[in-house]
Amino acid sequence: MLHIDLNADLGEGSPHDAELLTLVSSANIACGYHAGDASMMMKSVREAIRNNVALGAHPSFPDRENFGRTAMTLPPETVYAQILYQVGALKAITQSQGARLHHVKPHGMLYNQAARNPLLADAIAKAVYALDPALILVGLAGSELIRAAEHYGLSTRQEVFADRGYQADGSLVPRTQIGAIIDNEDEALAQSLLMIECGKVQAITGEQVDVVAQSLCLHGDGQHALAFARRLRQAFAQRNIQVIA
Repeated sequence: MLHIDLNADLGEGSPHDAELLTLVSSANIACGYHAGDASMMMKSVREAIRNNVALGAHPSFPDRENFGRTAMTLPPETVYAQILYQVGALKAITQSQGARLHHVKPHGMLYNQAARNPLLADAIAKAVYALDPALILVGLAGSELIRAAEHYGLSTRQEVFADRGYQADGSLVPRTQIGAIIDNEDEALAQSLLMIECGKVQAITGEQVDVVAQSLCLHGDGQHALAFARRLRQAFAQRNIQVIA
């Protein structure tokens, strides 16, 4: 039986969070730097626990104004401290509710830059290892972040995206470019199944690229996120694909 971790970014103010938590296996909870706050983090943790969903931290560059999507060049030590600060806060909230933090997935531009920048990836992985070596680090499949995590001996989850366009090198199409977002649900579903079942994704330039699909991201802030999550679960059930963290 094939299996996939279905994850969603939550605690970002979407009205669909509670319903999405009945459909996903992992939740990446915003830690306040791009969205959310302490109260939202607590609410998200409690709701995830009720649904037996794996809890993850979703740290970001300090960029609430642009939802964590502004490119930044920060010293590695600054990024290291910011990851400890954000993930540590969510870890404390999680432990207060009798649960444990399962994984860390960087958000937005921090995620994208760490996929390419070895120094940034190292700062993130080093912070996660320092906080808790048992944490899983989630990153773009085949990226520098995955390599940095492996360097520190961290467990990893290589992530793919249902609704994002890919380039020929396996990286995501920047959001500023045409083809970055897949708005058509049928196309997003077909891409998801191709990645999970065949380990391939079609780049916007036409060629098929190898990917390791261990976790599939569903963007929880999308307008049709809930309906698409239901379509994914239905398709997985029909194809005997198990959803598990």
